[in-house]
Amino acid sequence: MKILVVDDEQDICEILQYNLETEGYEVETANSAEEALTLPLTDYSLILLDVMMGEMSGFQMARKMKDNPETAGIPIIFITALDSEDNTVRGLNIGADDYIAKPLMMKEVKARVKAVLRRTASASKNNKEEGEEESNIIRYKGIMLNMDSKTAVVDGDEITLTKLEFELLSLFLRKPNRVFGREDLLERCWPRDVYVQDRTVDVNITRLRKKIGDYGKQIKTRVGYGYYFEN
Repeated sequence: MKILVVDDEQDICEILQYNLETEGYEVETANSAEEALTLPLTDYSLILLDVMMGEMSGFQMARKMKDNPETAGIPIIFITALDSEDNTVRGLNIGADDYIAKPLMMKEVKARVKAVLRRTASASKNNKEEGEEESNIIRYKGIMLNMDSKTAVVDGDEITLTKLEFELLSLFLRKPNRVFGREDLLERCWPRDVYVQDRTVDVNITRLRKKIGDYGKQIKTRVGYGYYFEN
């Protein structure tokens, strides 16, 4: 993992860089907020940021980062001699993940760095899992199809669909406004080893329209071509 240390005291930068590199981190330094903001901040997994620096303070830099969607999610640990409760609260309100007071104790720094990175990794994993779970759900207005549990909800009420009806609806919702001919629907939704007539498609479409209420009106017939879900 790559860490950026931002402090106008070169000695502190070097001490932090040495100690964190012994823990296996890749560490880079900057001696001002202005210099740090010229760097590709999204490359870093964590920023250790001094509060009292030159023209731009650490608070100001952090606020700029949190206002930018590209850098808002980068964790920040403030490092400062300003250990009053007001300054701690101010830093945390800006969006800092932790706060370390000078003089620095390297064991504490290492422990806090590990803790913040562990929390960030855990949150990232949870977000990824939530994203994967959400990707298995198809939504259209009041319709929700759960592709894992094979359940359908319309305007808050779960409805019962046959396997074929579920497959038809999920296909229509995935590809709205696309016209599917009867043969295409048979190939996509029906078992290959089962013989069915074209009229079977029409019957299932009619049943599906009734089951999804007002949304059934959006399953349109394109005469001579097939069916589509009008979005």
